[in-house]
Amino acid sequence: MNKEKQNKIEEIKVSPEISIMEALKKMDKSYKRLLFVFDKKKFSNLLSIGDIQRAIIKNYSLDTKIDEILRKDPRVSYSIESFEIIKNRMLRFKAESMPVLNEDKELVNAYFWEDIFPDEIKLTQCKLNLPVVIMAGGKGSRLKPITNVLPKPLIPIGEKTILEHIMNRFVEVGCNTFYMSVNYKAEMIKHYFKTLDNADYRINYFEEEKPLGTAGSLFLLKGKMTKTFFVSNCDIIIDEDYGEILDYHRKNKNLITVVAALKHYKIPYGTISTKKDGLLTELNEKPELTFKINSGMYILEPETLNEIPENEFFHITYLIEKIKNNGGRVGVFPVSENSWKDIGDWEEYLNNKDNR
Repeated sequence: MNKEKQNKIEEIKVSPEISIMEALKKMDKSYKRLLFVFDKKKFSNLLSIGDIQRAIIKNYSLDTKIDEILRKDPRVSYSIESFEIIKNRMLRFKAESMPVLNEDKELVNAYFWEDIFPDEIKLTQCKLNLPVVIMAGGKGSRLKPITNVLPKPLIPIGEKTILEHIMNRFVEVGCNTFYMSVNYKAEMIKHYFKTLDNADYRINYFEEEKPLGTAGSLFLLKGKMTKTFFVSNCDIIIDEDYGEILDYHRKNKNLITVVAALKHYKIPYGTISTKKDGLLTELNEKPELTFKINSGMYILEPETLNEIPENEFFHITYLIEKIKNNGGRVGVFPVSENSWKDIGDWEEYLNNKDNR
């Protein structure tokens, strides 16, 4: 194995003793979604982002050692197999990387997607063919003063607008029909996309006469949506396998699935817990807390639109609560912190505007 390949393996090498949280941080730092697990110096298993997501959905603590959630039959290749067999296996299973073992199950080689496949062959090849609703009617108050001039969806990140980055991720998975809720500077948004004349997608606009919250305008789509559809805010970017999110939604027969980002906060002080009479119960030195944050991306079934009142201010959180209180299934699909970009926030925007 050459030094470059050894360095790549070191980047994604972990011990079975680390926690789910530590594994997530490793993935975010390396921008990889598959880790090689080594028991001491010997390769022992693989850990994917899917393994972690399934564990979180099953309510495993983030402090759980990854050894408890590892698969018994990791997908690996062997040195006696030809390169073509290994390459086809990677393509078939969309494997980001592939360890190659000898007859003693020792790691002797590894292949990485970016080294084998040309750029035009994407790691995510699924074709979902579902409509996408983008809520693009807000004023973008958090991004003033730039939104006094441009509507938030048209703010540039690199050579494209926020909206194009969002849409392109859906186009990559075969979602080409968009419904766009517009209000603030609606004509500017329509004119911009008219000048692009892009054949990769079709945009159907529906316009609020007044601000209706994050879901109020969806009542205009009643009768138009006949199958499962995505909903996305116009200021968030999710780098995740959308096919996996949809599989989770369908397998669990959810009416709504909320995509939640795991957000970590480190308290810079020691914290104290007390009980009656102020007696100390616990001291924690600079604890780290993790929350599931509503990312602003959802999957909905068309019948949920019947619960949205006509022409009233109505947030999507109201809809979620209503469905849940009526006994409908509302699922939560977790993604890592670095998989979610809230571009509607100045700090996040400045971090990403030159990096796309």
